[in-house]
Amino acid sequence: MTASTATDSRLGILMMLLGMSLFTFNDALGKWLVAEYPVGMLVAVRSLFGTAILLPLIWREGLAAVFAVGRLKMHLLRVVCVTADIGCFYWAVRYLPLADVMTIYMSAPLIVTALSVLFLGEKVGWRRWAAVVVGFVGVVVVLNPTGTFDPLPSAMALLGAVIFSAGLIFTRVLRGAGTLSLVTYQTLGGLVLGGVTLPMAWVDPGWLDFLLLGLLGVTALAGHSAINRSLQLSPAAVVVPFQYVSIVWAVVLDLLVWGTMPTARIGLGAALIIGSGLFIFYREQRLNRSAATQASADLGAAD
Repeated sequence: MTASTATDSRLGILMMLLGMSLFTFNDALGKWLVAEYPVGMLVAVRSLFGTAILLPLIWREGLAAVFAVGRLKMHLLRVVCVTADIGCFYWAVRYLPLADVMTIYMSAPLIVTALSVLFLGEKVGWRRWAAVVVGFVGVVVVLNPTGTFDPLPSAMALLGAVIFSAGLIFTRVLRGAGTLSLVTYQTLGGLVLGGVTLPMAWVDPGWLDFLLLGLLGVTALAGHSAINRSLQLSPAAVVVPFQYVSIVWAVVLDLLVWGTMPTARIGLGAALIIGSGLFIFYREQRLNRSAATQASADLGAAD
Protein backbone atom coordinates (compact mmCIF):
# COMPACT_ATOMS: atom_id res chain seq x y z
CA MET A 1 0.00 0.00 0.00
CA THR A 2 1.43 3.39 -0.99
CA ALA A 3 1.44 6.41 1.34
CA SER A 4 -1.18 8.07 -0.85
CA THR A 5 -3.46 5.02 -0.73
CA ALA A 6 -3.08 4.75 3.05
CA THR A 7 -3.94 8.44 3.42
CA ASP A 8 -7.03 8.04 1.21
CA SER A 9 -8.15 5.01 3.24
CA ARG A 10 -7.79 6.88 6.52
CA LEU A 11 -9.67 9.87 5.11
CA GLY A 12 -12.33 7.52 3.74
CA ILE A 13 -12.81 5.98 7.19
CA LEU A 14 -13.10 9.44 8.74
CA MET A 15 -15.69 10.46 6.13
CA MET A 16 -17.73 7.29 6.82
CA LEU A 17 -17.59 7.99 10.56
CA LEU A 18 -18.64 11.60 9.90
CA GLY A 19 -21.48 10.55 7.60
CA MET A 20 -22.91 7.97 9.98
CA SER A 21 -22.54 10.38 12.92
CA LEU A 22 -24.50 13.01 10.99
CA PHE A 23 -27.22 10.50 10.17
CA THR A 24 -27.48 9.47 13.83
CA PHE A 25 -27.71 13.13 14.88
CA ASN A 26 -30.38 13.59 12.21
CA ASP A 27 -32.34 10.63 13.56
CA ALA A 28 -32.05 11.87 17.16
CA LEU A 29 -33.21 15.33 16.10
CA GLY A 30 -36.15 13.72 14.31
CA LYS A 31 -37.04 11.79 17.46
CA TRP A 32 -36.97 15.03 19.46
CA LEU A 33 -39.17 16.92 16.97
CA VAL A 34 -41.66 14.16 16.22
CA ALA A 35 -42.86 14.41 19.81
CA GLU A 36 -44.34 17.81 18.90
CA TYR A 37 -44.90 17.75 15.15
CA PRO A 38 -46.61 15.30 12.74
CA VAL A 39 -44.46 12.91 10.71
CA GLY A 40 -45.67 14.32 7.38
CA MET A 41 -44.68 17.82 8.45
CA LEU A 42 -41.19 16.63 9.40
CA VAL A 43 -40.76 14.97 6.02
CA ALA A 44 -42.05 18.02 4.10
CA VAL A 45 -40.00 20.71 5.88
CA ARG A 46 -36.88 18.54 5.90
CA SER A 47 -37.27 18.05 2.14
CA LEU A 48 -37.93 21.76 1.58
CA PHE A 49 -34.58 22.71 3.11
CA GLY A 50 -32.88 19.86 1.26
CA THR A 51 -34.32 21.13 -2.03
CA ALA A 52 -33.02 24.63 -1.32
CA ILE A 53 -29.51 23.24 -0.91
CA LEU A 54 -29.79 21.17 -4.08
CA LEU A 55 -31.04 24.01 -6.33
CA PRO A 56 -27.57 25.48 -7.12
CA LEU A 57 -26.28 22.00 -8.00
CA ILE A 58 -29.30 21.32 -10.22
CA TRP A 59 -28.83 24.71 -11.92
CA ARG A 60 -25.14 23.97 -12.55
CA GLU A 61 -25.81 20.53 -14.03
CA GLY A 62 -28.90 21.60 -15.99
CA LEU A 63 -32.48 20.47 -15.61
CA ALA A 64 -32.29 18.00 -18.47
CA ALA A 65 -29.19 16.31 -17.07
CA VAL A 66 -30.79 15.87 -13.65
CA PHE A 67 -34.41 15.03 -14.50
CA ALA A 68 -34.17 13.28 -17.88
CA VAL A 69 -33.71 9.74 -16.62
CA GLY A 70 -34.69 6.34 -17.91
CA ARG A 71 -37.00 4.00 -16.01
CA LEU A 72 -39.04 6.86 -14.63
CA LYS A 73 -41.61 4.56 -13.03
CA MET A 74 -38.87 2.79 -11.09
CA HIS A 75 -37.50 6.16 -9.95
CA LEU A 76 -40.96 7.07 -8.67
CA LEU A 77 -41.28 3.74 -6.87
CA ARG A 78 -37.91 4.41 -5.23
CA VAL A 79 -39.13 7.87 -4.18
CA VAL A 80 -42.18 6.32 -2.52
CA CYS A 81 -39.97 3.77 -0.74
CA VAL A 82 -37.52 6.39 0.53
CA THR A 83 -40.30 8.69 1.78
CA ALA A 84 -42.27 5.87 3.39
CA ASP A 85 -39.10 4.60 5.08
CA ILE A 86 -38.44 8.04 6.62
CA GLY A 87 -42.05 8.23 7.79
CA CYS A 88 -41.91 4.77 9.37
CA PHE A 89 -38.65 5.59 11.14
CA TYR A 90 -39.91 8.85 12.63
CA TRP A 91 -43.18 7.23 13.67
CA ALA A 92 -41.34 4.36 15.39
CA VAL A 93 -38.86 6.55 17.28
CA ARG A 94 -41.73 8.55 18.70
CA TYR A 95 -42.50 5.52 20.88
CA LEU A 96 -39.28 3.47 21.03
CA PRO A 97 -35.69 4.26 22.06
CA LEU A 98 -33.51 5.44 19.19
CA ALA A 99 -31.05 2.56 19.61
CA ASP A 100 -33.86 -0.03 19.38
CA VAL A 101 -35.15 1.35 16.09
CA MET A 102 -31.68 1.80 14.61
CA THR A 103 -30.75 -1.75 15.57
CA ILE A 104 -33.82 -3.05 13.72
CA TYR A 105 -32.83 -0.93 10.72
CA MET A 106 -29.36 -2.48 10.78
CA SER A 107 -31.02 -5.66 9.52
CA ALA A 108 -31.26 -3.99 6.09
CA PRO A 109 -28.23 -5.88 4.61
CA LEU A 110 -29.92 -9.14 5.58
CA ILE A 111 -33.23 -8.09 4.02
CA VAL A 112 -31.47 -6.85 0.88
CA THR A 113 -29.77 -10.23 0.54
CA ALA A 114 -33.14 -11.99 0.63
CA LEU A 115 -34.84 -9.46 -1.69
CA SER A 116 -31.99 -9.62 -4.22
CA VAL A 117 -32.80 -13.30 -4.76
CA LEU A 118 -36.46 -12.54 -5.40
CA PHE A 119 -36.15 -9.37 -7.48
CA LEU A 120 -32.65 -9.38 -8.97
CA GLY A 121 -32.21 -13.11 -9.50
CA GLU A 122 -28.93 -13.14 -7.58
CA LYS A 123 -27.60 -16.42 -6.23
CA VAL A 124 -26.98 -16.66 -2.50
CA GLY A 125 -25.05 -19.58 -1.05
CA TRP A 126 -25.87 -21.46 2.11
CA ARG A 127 -23.35 -19.49 4.19
CA ARG A 128 -25.06 -16.18 3.49
CA TRP A 129 -28.51 -17.72 4.01
CA ALA A 130 -27.29 -18.99 7.38
CA ALA A 131 -26.11 -15.47 8.22
CA VAL A 132 -29.53 -14.09 7.22
CA VAL A 133 -31.24 -16.55 9.56
CA VAL A 134 -28.90 -15.66 12.44
CA GLY A 135 -29.46 -11.96 11.78
CA PHE A 136 -33.23 -12.35 11.88
CA VAL A 137 -32.89 -14.20 15.17
CA GLY A 138 -31.20 -10.99 16.33
CA VAL A 139 -34.19 -8.98 15.10
CA VAL A 140 -36.55 -11.23 17.08
CA VAL A 141 -34.36 -10.74 20.16
CA VAL A 142 -34.60 -6.96 19.74
CA LEU A 143 -38.36 -7.06 19.23
CA ASN A 144 -38.70 -9.30 22.33
CA PRO A 145 -42.23 -10.56 21.50
CA THR A 146 -42.44 -12.60 24.73
CA GLY A 147 -41.50 -9.69 27.01
CA THR A 148 -42.20 -5.96 27.11
CA PHE A 149 -43.28 -5.79 23.50
CA ASP A 150 -44.86 -2.68 22.02
CA PRO A 151 -46.22 -4.33 18.88
CA LEU A 152 -47.29 -1.41 16.69
CA PRO A 153 -44.12 0.75 16.90
CA SER A 154 -41.95 -2.37 16.66
CA ALA A 155 -43.85 -3.55 13.59
CA MET A 156 -43.56 -0.05 12.10
CA ALA A 157 -39.77 -0.11 12.61
CA LEU A 158 -39.51 -3.52 10.95
CA LEU A 159 -41.76 -2.40 8.09
CA GLY A 160 -39.55 0.66 7.67
CA ALA A 161 -36.46 -1.56 7.50
CA VAL A 162 -38.09 -3.67 4.78
CA ILE A 163 -39.13 -0.56 2.80
CA PHE A 164 -35.63 0.90 3.26
CA SER A 165 -34.16 -2.34 1.89
CA ALA A 166 -36.50 -2.23 -1.11
CA GLY A 167 -35.29 1.32 -1.74
CA LEU A 168 -31.70 0.04 -1.71
CA ILE A 169 -32.65 -2.58 -4.31
CA PHE A 170 -34.12 0.16 -6.53
CA THR A 171 -30.99 2.26 -5.98
CA ARG A 172 -28.81 -0.67 -7.04
CA VAL A 173 -30.84 -1.06 -10.24
CA LEU A 174 -30.83 2.70 -10.95
CA ARG A 175 -27.20 3.44 -9.96
CA GLY A 176 -26.39 4.47 -13.53
CA ALA A 177 -28.68 7.50 -13.17
CA GLY A 178 -26.12 9.47 -11.17
CA THR A 179 -26.03 10.56 -7.55
CA LEU A 180 -27.50 14.03 -8.08
CA SER A 181 -30.49 12.67 -9.98
CA LEU A 182 -31.20 10.07 -7.31
CA VAL A 183 -30.90 12.54 -4.43
CA THR A 184 -32.97 15.19 -6.25
CA TYR A 185 -35.81 12.81 -7.04
CA GLN A 186 -35.97 11.47 -3.50
CA THR A 187 -35.83 14.96 -1.96
CA LEU A 188 -38.53 16.39 -4.21
CA GLY A 189 -40.57 13.24 -3.65
CA GLY A 190 -40.41 13.80 0.10
CA LEU A 191 -41.46 17.42 -0.41
CA VAL A 192 -44.48 16.42 -2.52
CA LEU A 193 -45.61 13.40 -0.49
CA GLY A 194 -45.02 15.10 2.84
CA GLY A 195 -46.63 18.30 1.55
CA VAL A 196 -49.86 16.46 0.73
CA THR A 197 -50.37 15.87 4.45
CA LEU A 198 -49.79 19.49 5.52
CA PRO A 199 -53.42 20.73 5.22
CA MET A 200 -54.42 17.98 7.69
CA ALA A 201 -51.31 17.93 9.86
CA TRP A 202 -49.73 21.35 10.24
CA VAL A 203 -48.58 22.64 13.61
CA ASP A 204 -47.22 26.19 13.71
CA PRO A 205 -43.58 25.95 14.79
CA GLY A 206 -41.61 28.68 16.48
CA TRP A 207 -38.66 30.06 14.53
CA LEU A 208 -36.19 27.87 16.42
CA ASP A 209 -38.17 24.69 15.79
CA PHE A 210 -38.56 25.65 12.13
CA LEU A 211 -34.78 25.91 11.84
CA LEU A 212 -34.40 22.57 13.62
CA LEU A 213 -36.86 21.03 11.16
CA GLY A 214 -34.75 22.43 8.34
CA LEU A 215 -31.61 21.07 9.98
CA LEU A 216 -33.02 17.60 9.34
CA GLY A 217 -32.63 18.20 5.62
CA VAL A 218 -29.18 19.77 5.93
CA THR A 219 -27.72 16.95 8.03
CA ALA A 220 -29.26 14.26 5.84
CA LEU A 221 -27.68 15.73 2.68
CA ALA A 222 -24.37 16.25 4.47
CA GLY A 223 -24.44 12.65 5.66
CA HIS A 224 -25.11 11.37 2.13
CA SER A 225 -22.26 13.51 0.78
CA ALA A 226 -19.79 12.29 3.41
CA ILE A 227 -20.63 8.63 2.79
CA ASN A 228 -20.43 9.02 -0.99
CA ARG A 229 -17.03 10.71 -0.59
CA SER A 230 -15.93 7.91 1.73
CA LEU A 231 -16.71 5.29 -0.91
CA GLN A 232 -14.84 7.33 -3.52
CA LEU A 233 -11.70 7.53 -1.38
CA SER A 234 -11.55 4.00 0.01
CA PRO A 235 -12.64 0.48 -0.98
CA ALA A 236 -16.03 -0.49 0.38
CA ALA A 237 -14.43 -3.37 2.30
CA VAL A 238 -12.44 -0.82 4.32
CA VAL A 239 -15.14 1.69 5.19
CA VAL A 240 -18.50 -0.10 5.23
CA PRO A 241 -17.92 -1.87 8.59
CA PHE A 242 -17.62 1.57 10.20
CA GLN A 243 -21.30 2.27 9.46
CA TYR A 244 -22.17 0.46 12.68
CA VAL A 245 -20.75 3.36 14.70
CA SER A 246 -24.28 4.75 14.44
CA ILE A 247 -25.44 2.18 17.01
CA VAL A 248 -22.86 3.50 19.47
CA TRP A 249 -23.99 7.09 18.92
CA ALA A 250 -27.64 6.08 19.25
CA VAL A 251 -26.97 4.45 22.62
CA VAL A 252 -25.06 7.54 23.82
CA LEU A 253 -27.79 9.94 22.67
CA ASP A 254 -30.54 7.78 24.19
CA LEU A 255 -28.69 7.92 27.50
CA LEU A 256 -27.78 11.62 27.46
CA VAL A 257 -30.98 13.09 26.01
CA TRP A 258 -33.75 10.70 27.06
CA GLY A 259 -32.09 8.89 29.97
CA THR A 260 -32.73 5.50 28.34
CA MET A 261 -30.24 2.80 29.27
CA PRO A 262 -29.70 0.07 26.65
CA THR A 263 -30.67 -3.41 27.78
CA ALA A 264 -28.70 -6.64 27.49
CA ARG A 265 -31.37 -7.80 25.02
CA ILE A 266 -30.57 -4.91 22.67
CA GLY A 267 -26.85 -5.66 22.99
CA LEU A 268 -27.33 -9.33 22.11
CA GLY A 269 -29.67 -8.56 19.21
CA ALA A 270 -27.32 -5.90 17.85
CA ALA A 271 -24.36 -8.31 18.06
CA LEU A 272 -26.24 -10.97 16.06
CA ILE A 273 -27.48 -8.47 13.45
CA ILE A 274 -24.16 -6.66 13.02
CA GLY A 275 -22.13 -9.86 12.98
CA SER A 276 -24.40 -11.37 10.33
CA GLY A 277 -24.30 -8.19 8.24
CA LEU A 278 -20.50 -8.06 8.36
CA PHE A 279 -20.25 -11.74 7.40
CA ILE A 280 -22.55 -11.23 4.40
CA PHE A 281 -20.50 -8.22 3.33
CA TYR A 282 -17.27 -10.23 3.72
CA ARG A 283 -18.66 -13.10 1.61
CA GLU A 284 -19.85 -10.72 -1.11
CA GLN A 285 -16.43 -9.07 -1.28
CA ARG A 286 -14.69 -12.45 -1.43
CA LEU A 287 -16.99 -13.74 -4.17
CA ASN A 288 -16.52 -10.52 -6.16
CA ARG A 289 -12.73 -10.87 -5.92
CA SER A 290 -12.95 -14.50 -7.02
CA ALA A 291 -15.14 -13.56 -9.98
CA ALA A 292 -12.73 -10.78 -10.99
CA THR A 293 -9.75 -13.14 -10.73
CA GLN A 294 -11.52 -15.76 -12.83
CA ALA A 295 -12.47 -13.16 -15.44
CA SER A 296 -8.84 -11.99 -15.67
CA ALA A 297 -7.65 -15.58 -16.04
CA ASP A 298 -10.21 -16.24 -18.79
CA LEU A 299 -9.15 -13.07 -20.60
CA GLY A 300 -5.49 -14.08 -20.35
CA ALA A 301 -6.27 -17.52 -21.72
CA ALA A 302 -8.19 -16.00 -24.62
CA ASP A 303 -5.19 -13.82 -25.49
